Amino acid sequence: MTTETPDELTEPWSAVLAAYEQHLQAERDLSAHSVRAYLTDLQSLASHAARLGVDDPADLTIRSLRSWLAHLQTMGKARTTLARRSTSARVFTTWLVRTGRADADAGALLVNPKSHRELPAALSETEVRSLLDITAESLVDDGARGLRDLAILELLYATGIRVGELVGLDVDDLDRSRRVVRVLGKGRKERSVPYGLPASDAVELWLERGRPELVTDSSGAAIFLGARGGRIDQRAVRRIVHERLAAVDGAPDLGPHGLRHTAATHLLEGGADLRSVQEILGHASLGTTQIYTHVSNERLRSAFKLAHPRA
Repeated sequence: MTTETPDELTEPWSAVLAAYEQHLQAERDLSAHSVRAYLTDLQSLASHAARLGVDDPADLTIRSLRSWLAHLQTMGKARTTLARRSTSARVFTTWLVRTGRADADAGALLVNPKSHRELPAALSETEVRSLLDITAESLVDDGARGLRDLAILELLYATGIRVGELVGLDVDDLDRSRRVVRVLGKGRKERSVPYGLPASDAVELWLERGRPELVTDSSGAAIFLGARGGRIDQRAVRRIVHERLAAVDGAPDLGPHGLRHTAATHLLEGGADLRSVQEILGHASLGTTQIYTHVSNERLRSAFKLAHPRA
């Protein structure tokens, strides 16, 4: 399989992409990760377009866009990747026209490749209970680290928040009396998410007994701290989830996002409506949340096959 190697960009492409980066940062207020993803997609497009003789983004056509996507497909790119890059191109060409950098919107007729949406893996309620019980039982040996890990696991499962949202939490983001956490999500959109008594107890224990042992001058207001006292990072949280889950016999190897999937699945299985789950998860589109209905249906189908004599 060939690899994608961006060529050196022409001057018009470089200038326009620099302006577009400013637009994404200043006007759309996207995260550094999202800006980088958009620019990576468009640098790939720019390289392919230049090989077709399209040295200026103003000269893009629907044919050159389709050629780019077809080229990516021959390289073995997944359908989800092709769909994302198609979206990146459409948003970009719309911006070109709106800012007077192109006369026609080349991406207006571009259609996302159909993707097969895989069902996200999720833990069973028994596996979640085992994960939390085993972590709680290790508190005597693990000290402050164990208190932190238990609070992280409880809060991730209770709220379904993203790992990036978790590590960004400050102490003041918790309304401890009402058991609600204020979360800054994608696009810097703020939402409030409730959490239950077990998560509350674990977080309180961490704040009162664990955090003071790790806190340093560099801790600031961060709720969760790393070994050196600074704000914990996403990689450390992923390692915590993988390590703690490894102690649960038969459980799939999931990361923090797996706990988010699990929380959403259990909410729907417990009777929560789709709109409420969408709001809790911070999904911009209800369609994103609807995949969890497929997970629930799949579990029901499996239970039916196992239990019904005429299945």
